[in-house]
Amino acid sequence: MKALKDIASYALQALENAGADQAQCVVAHGKTREFTIDGGEINLIRTLFENQVSLKAIKDGKKGTITINKFGKADIDKAARDCMDAAEAGVRDEAVCIAELTENADFRTGAEKEDMDGLYDRIAEYLQTVKSDYPKIILEQVIAEYSEADQVFMNTNGVCHTTHHGGYYFNTMFSAHEGENATSFNYCDAQFNDLTLPIIERGMQRELYERSQMELDAERLPEKFTGKILVAPICLGDFISMALGNFISDTSLIDGTSPWKNALGQKVASEKLTISMSPLDARMAGGERISGDGYVSENYDIIKDGVLKDFGLSEYAAKKTGNRRGKNTSSCMVIKNGDTPLQQMIQGIDKGLLVYRFSGGQPAVNGDFSGVAKNSFYIEDGKIKHAVTETMISGNLASMLREVVSLSQETVEDGSSSLPYALFDGITVSC
Repeated sequence: MKALKDIASYALQALENAGADQAQCVVAHGKTREFTIDGGEINLIRTLFENQVSLKAIKDGKKGTITINKFGKADIDKAARDCMDAAEAGVRDEAVCIAELTENADFRTGAEKEDMDGLYDRIAEYLQTVKSDYPKIILEQVIAEYSEADQVFMNTNGVCHTTHHGGYYFNTMFSAHEGENATSFNYCDAQFNDLTLPIIERGMQRELYERSQMELDAERLPEKFTGKILVAPICLGDFISMALGNFISDTSLIDGTSPWKNALGQKVASEKLTISMSPLDARMAGGERISGDGYVSENYDIIKDGVLKDFGLSEYAAKKTGNRRGKNTSSCMVIKNGDTPLQQMIQGIDKGLLVYRFSGGQPAVNGDFSGVAKNSFYIEDGKIKHAVTETMISGNLASMLREVVSLSQETVEDGSSSLPYALFDGITVSC
């Protein structure tokens, strides 16, 4: 870590020598050891290294940024000059800033030491389990890796944070096949800091494989309707992220397009809904410790019991809009579970759709969205009837959050989120 600190100190001095009023530097070094599996066979084992130096300079209220992948002094000197050129060509903005000094911190998180033999054994076990338990599943690609990274965040206000994190990551893309019949692909991933649990038990892989095999018998939706959709955890995060991007992000609040721009402290969603960003939650295998702005990260609520408690703003956007800075910049989403068992939720649906994947474009500024529900199932009279071919769904994200019928007791943890199943009303489902 000392070597990275020395590089960061040198880079800050280079920026000051080039004329910066204020400067920031993030220096990172990472190593990844990776297994790649294609067609059910391990076909590649490799080690990857990554160096990164990110510079930010402020001169006369104008900002310049640049990122390079070299640690040499000559490379940093040139990057500092280029960064200053970018700042001088910029537009003056009183909101540009660097983090204030509060309390410097050093963090070590995750798995301190790699166990590649153990990871190999878990992969072999995983491949055998999928083959025996889900014979119609084809693993199109699997990536399993151990990554570790050191990072130093330093600026001319005296801020100096260091982080070290090591951990495992797993990603699979798959489909089901029977003869010439095949389903659309699906995917899932997981992060974890130890190898105590079989990989297939992480996240909701077993359910996804079982459902994928059922999709081989998919049928067209019987008829168009407006009603309920039951969104699985693997898809719920996508819907909520779309909504938060439209309603509480830097862009929507700076531009003034957010329907929630004046709604802090007001009810914007069902009282059943509590959404938090929680990188310090013990279930988050790789949660951040230092925000992108250079502050020590904290957990915080975006929505609590339906009430908008905070936005998700960078320090720049907070200064620009006069609101509070978000307490982290992570995607470690936690949605508080409900008190209804999943099976009971299904039994209460007269007509609806169980959705595992959604593909759609950017929603309108007011939250209107439309797209394709993939890997989905028709529910009628409280029972899952059959898989459906790709089906269009549309609605409004703000209305959707207000129309939460129930949230499941069950949650799914994948190392980067903890999410229940969510039942929404008022969604148009088209044939």
